[in-house]
Amino acid sequence: MTNLSVNELIQQLTKSLAPLFSTADQPIIVGIETGGYLIAKSLYENLNPETELGKLNITFYRDDFTKTGLHPTVKPSSLPTNIDGKTIILVDDVLYSGRTVRAAMNELFDYGRPEKILLAILVDRGGRELPIQADYVAQTIDLVDDEQIKLEGTDSLTLSIQKNKSQL
Repeated sequence: MTNLSVNELIQQLTKSLAPLFSTADQPIIVGIETGGYLIAKSLYENLNPETELGKLNITFYRDDFTKTGLHPTVKPSSLPTNIDGKTIILVDDVLYSGRTVRAAMNELFDYGRPEKILLAILVDRGGRELPIQADYVAQTIDLVDDEQIKLEGTDSLTLSIQKNKSQL
């Protein structure tokens, strides 16, 4: 099992995103529950934008919820009242198949029509099933099929690479 420094990766993303916040029309940071929102919250605190922080719960937009089931504590999404014509920085912890990002974009369009959606990812692990790529990536890691990346914690975040339990 390998551990990655989440704080260092967040600092890399912060540095990459900072130029976007030097204009009067600042983008809106939106994190995908749960890991993406934790990363988005840290980015928001580091960048200190004039816009609100948004949160997406994509449970009902996933194409695999019939396989994984619904979580009993589904919480609502929280977005600024008007995202029409705005630039959205969509944040998630790990980009893998692209299905989570697709679901998040579907939900965003239920709230309005942003001018642009930029994707910021802490770790890109490859293995896309959909043609989705990140605009900002802190780290790219190649994993084999029986490995996964897991973000843990609430205040002090850690990322670890683990063997899938079903393969053990």
